[in-house]
Amino acid sequence: MILNKIESGVKEPKITLVGAGPGDPELISLKGVKAIAAADVVLYDAQVNEALLNHAPEKAIKIFVGSKSDDESFSQDAVNKLMIDYALNFGHVVRLKSGDPFVFARGFEEVDYAESYSIQTEIIPGISSALGVPGLHKIPMTYNHLSDSFWVLSGTNAAGELSPDLQVAAKSKATVVILMGIEKIREITAIFQAEGKNRLPVAVIENGSSVNEHIKIGVVDTIAELIEDHKISAPALLVFGDVVSLHPSFARIKDFYELLSLQ
Repeated sequence: MILNKIESGVKEPKITLVGAGPGDPELISLKGVKAIAAADVVLYDAQVNEALLNHAPEKAIKIFVGSKSDDESFSQDAVNKLMIDYALNFGHVVRLKSGDPFVFARGFEEVDYAESYSIQTEIIPGISSALGVPGLHKIPMTYNHLSDSFWVLSGTNAAGELSPDLQVAAKSKATVVILMGIEKIREITAIFQAEGKNRLPVAVIENGSSVNEHIKIGVVDTIAELIEDHKISAPALLVFGDVVSLHPSFARIKDFYELLSLQ
């Protein structure tokens, strides 16, 4: 889409990337809210809570650019061009992205593209679902002797194949958070099983921080079955690590395996 008419008196073009957070509209930063309130145009993604659009001026243009694989109008190239067109024709464009713009969200590509047109840019970070959603369920990334570090991985690469980093992450004692990996859950668990981590605690959280959120706690050997039995689907994240044992639901799982070991 190209906008042909340039209105007189158009503001200086600017593009602001705003992280909307994981789903709950109250988890956006105050700076992010102020940016939306000053927007002439808001381009927002599929997983952005539309309640955030209420912060925009009534006259602001709101454009949905959610990812739909069967519609080329939502390709990254199309979004990049829309940002430029609207910035040049209307002024301040807020690119509202779920989570954090720089965590598996192609935020840098969008900033780089805007700056290639000498358009002023600003980045306002958001709460990444990778950290914020487990935290809402009292699952920390690090904790005393359980984990000293964490990995955040995409389950698949651009070709739709399993990320090779999973092989390395599964060997560590770190907490491993996997985004966009639920459809490969059996392949992912097989990697951890190959490392002898069959009883490593695992959490799966669907629609994190949203009203239709679901969480299930299990271990490597059971999590795929839990996901299938409860029909959990994307968007969902996986947390592998001993820190998941801190979740209250894990107590009965721990008791079960302790009794099993005594038999």
